[in-house]
Amino acid sequence: MTAAILSGLFFTIRGIWMLTDSSLLKRRWAKVAPHVIDTVLLASALIMVFWSGQYPFVQGWLTAKVLALFAYIGTGMVALKYGKTKTVRAAAFVTALLIFVYILKVAVTRQVI
Repeated sequence: MTAAILSGLFFTIRGIWMLTDSSLLKRRWAKVAPHVIDTVLLASALIMVFWSGQYPFVQGWLTAKVLALFAYIGTGMVALKYGKTKTVRAAAFVTALLIFVYILKVAVTRQVI
């Protein structure tokens, strides 16, 4: 859970830096830290899947979470790197945050909402 919170928190901070054109976004640690955090998050997710015996495409809530994760990653990439205009980046940033909240909600309730 800590890795998930750190991932969302750091994404939010980087999104704010993107919106404000902060030079902090270009610092090396700001580029490396998300990869470290997300690697820990993915590794812990895989460990939990194997320990619990609950697998995507078998459990509906877990499938929704995995699919939403891909959507979160895609919109996050548009927000922080590939969006052509500030408007597109801002819209992708807000969308990614909403998807992140959805992922958290599904994780806590284990219900596809």
